[in-house]
Amino acid sequence: MSFVLSSLPQTWPWLILMAALAAGWSGQRGLAFALLAVFGGVALALGHLEPIALMALATGLLFAAFIPRTRGPARLIGHAVLVLWSLTLGAHLLPGVRNLLILDQVQAGPASAPYSLHLNLDKPLVFFALLLAWPALLQRNDPAGRRALISGLLILAALLPLALLTGALELEPSLPDWLLLWMASNLLLTCLAEEAFFRGYLQQGLSRRFGPAAGIAAASLLFGLAHIGAGPAVAAFAALLGLACGLGYWGAGRFYVPVLMHFAFNLTHLLLFTYPGPA
Repeated sequence: MSFVLSSLPQTWPWLILMAALAAGWSGQRGLAFALLAVFGGVALALGHLEPIALMALATGLLFAAFIPRTRGPARLIGHAVLVLWSLTLGAHLLPGVRNLLILDQVQAGPASAPYSLHLNLDKPLVFFALLLAWPALLQRNDPAGRRALISGLLILAALLPLALLTGALELEPSLPDWLLLWMASNLLLTCLAEEAFFRGYLQQGLSRRFGPAAGIAAASLLFGLAHIGAGPAVAAFAALLGLACGLGYWGAGRFYVPVLMHFAFNLTHLLLFTYPGPA
């Protein structure tokens, strides 16, 4: 808690963004976009966003809001542009965005590799774009049933022991002083945005067109490829995590299920194992 309080002079604008994300996740769209507008103004005033970046983000959101009104080839093009825009934000490639470096080469424990954390303002915008472009994002789907959900949970439970057995991780229980800030950032700025894109949007959309097996497989593989920059082993584990979350989403029919599964995996990794890996 002391770290959270001491970092407030730097991090307080992100509390507005996190509140906007929480409001959007709970279905309060009006409040979510009002808070997002406030955050955009604050980020611009404090130099976290340059005017050109703010214009690009606002244009992207307006474009996303227009997609549900299109039909035929125009809708297909719209979704293709939305995917490219989302990947650009997720990869932090948009010029004029200054994500806040809040942890710089810290260690969760003595055996853990140095770790840095940015409070992102680009990746979370993907969630807001999908709220506008994909009305089904937060809707309840018909659940496939307990078998699919349990299968996803079993895969999720097996991932960290598998990483331990293969030497990708080591046991190292820890309770870093920056845990609370990490939890808020990981849940709202990372897991919510990533699950919205890969499960709520890609998996759901592909499942409607090609069936649930194809949708889950494709979204899981793409989720793995999105982590290829950290190495093939991390990409493989990410694909398995995507499979677990995808089965959980399909089995429960609720968007919050893969978000919480993803977050639970990340939190368990931090608390019990070398994070992000052994030194």
